[in-house]
Amino acid sequence: MAEMLPVWVATGTTEGTEPDGDAVRMLNTLQTNASDLEQVKRERGDPQAQLEAMQGFLERSGLKVEDLDRLNIIHVTGTKGKGSACAFTECILRNYGLKTGFYSSPHLVQVRERIRINGQPISKDLFNKYFWLVYNRLEQTKDPVHSSMPAYFRFLTVMAFHVFLQEKVDLAVVEVGIGGAYDCTNIIRAPVVCGVSSLGIDHTSILGDTMEKIAWQKGGIFKPGVPAFTVAQPERPLAVLRERAQERKCPLYLCPELDEFEEGCRALQLGLAGAHQRSNAALALQLARMWLQRRGCQGLGELKEVPPSTELVGRPVPLAPAFHPTDAMIQGLRDTEWLGRTQVLSHGPVTWYLDGAHTTSSIQACVRWFRQAALNQDKLHDGSEVRVLLFNATGDRDTAALLKLLLPCHFDYAVFCPNFTEESVANNADQQNFNVTLENALTRCLENQRTWTRLLEEKGGQDPWLPAPLRVGGLLEPAPARGSLLLVPPAPRPLNSTALVFPCLAQALQWVAQGRDPHLAAPVTSGAHPHPAASSGAVLLREAAAVRVLVTGSLHLVGGALRLLDPALSQ
Repeated sequence: MAEMLPVWVATGTTEGTEPDGDAVRMLNTLQTNASDLEQVKRERGDPQAQLEAMQGFLERSGLKVEDLDRLNIIHVTGTKGKGSACAFTECILRNYGLKTGFYSSPHLVQVRERIRINGQPISKDLFNKYFWLVYNRLEQTKDPVHSSMPAYFRFLTVMAFHVFLQEKVDLAVVEVGIGGAYDCTNIIRAPVVCGVSSLGIDHTSILGDTMEKIAWQKGGIFKPGVPAFTVAQPERPLAVLRERAQERKCPLYLCPELDEFEEGCRALQLGLAGAHQRSNAALALQLARMWLQRRGCQGLGELKEVPPSTELVGRPVPLAPAFHPTDAMIQGLRDTEWLGRTQVLSHGPVTWYLDGAHTTSSIQACVRWFRQAALNQDKLHDGSEVRVLLFNATGDRDTAALLKLLLPCHFDYAVFCPNFTEESVANNADQQNFNVTLENALTRCLENQRTWTRLLEEKGGQDPWLPAPLRVGGLLEPAPARGSLLLVPPAPRPLNSTALVFPCLAQALQWVAQGRDPHLAAPVTSGAHPHPAASSGAVLLREAAAVRVLVTGSLHLVGGALRLLDPALSQ
């Protein structure tokens, strides 16, 4: 058995607020454990078995697959940006006066964020009502053949379909969980339109380790006769999408750049920051217009003339024509909100930049956004600015590759911590994850810290402009006293590191803010013996005219940070 890492005793814990404590805790018992994961891996080679299992859960809950046809679904997959594209699409169609449903994952603060009506998470009462409706039906229909309950994501998917049908939405925007072909949302048999956002490398143990394999999985949501749109993709993955569309008799189109929609009219304002959101907005415009067209709605937006030379020449997938966005579309793009993606929170002298990027391509986009956003902030005459990276990564992701991309941001400190808001999440059911122990999470953080130090050394050491007191290191080691943790110097190294590890988000955020953020308590140092990196850094953080903090690497990390930085989200 692996040695347990001691941790600090949590201080200033926040009482959890969830739809219904019993409902969310019961839901958490459905989180996939090791034996369930093995079953999923066995089923993975037989997508039909997976879809049949999901269909069985749906039917046991009282619905048939054909009932989902009434939801007028927009089904969206992709590696990065699919949630943002869904959010844009939902907001556009809501601006047409339609009652919208929106199913997404993961949640950031509360689980009911995953199921939205008219852009808002369902109420606590509705969550409680539909959770127990579905759960009790599944319990009552157990028999020797059907003795299991669906895992966490499958259960929420079934529950979302119940909510949308009984609350009588006009349409449902459904974001794929992972992949497409084998995803449990793929029991949808007749969506109105499908979309594929930007492809990249992620979830390689499930989807494959090449872009082509991942594209094959994503193309699994294509349905016969149902139009689909994709944003610009690398040549070979795009060719795979085209082949999947052809074999499934699905008309596939390539979205033009957002510039094409702006030609001859004013620039479109997007509610989500970052240049990378423009392709997500373009995809949303096409999905919304096609949905309106297929449902016989008015106000589609006038199509622009597409020169024949640009429509097919050199393109494996035909280019969809751009059009003049309607007022409802323009307003929808402008009003879109999607927490935890290129989000900025200004709390006095401390500015938090939150982005749940967790792939190499999305981290690249995040770096471009952060550098531009920080550049646009008010310039300081005395130059007293401290930049901090708060990072964590989960799963099978190549952390070294992600961290290397963050080096150009010139952080004064890199802070690593698990995704847990406090060391004990017993009072916060929405944040519980039974698949990750605190000890394992801390071990990963220590590995990330060592990786950051190594990357700095390979780069040639710390940048010369860094103040000397910052060029120190710190590792977490067991303290003599039970339940405490020390920041002590690492083993001798040619160069030192500015990296620190904290056992939970609350303590990491408190150290960074140093009592200057009204939402966070001042750090508690009694009983601890921090390394000089923590104590000297605390002085600089307290005295700096501005502290700019990028929180990235994991949507779960961003969600935990939001819970602490914006307490209203927990209400």
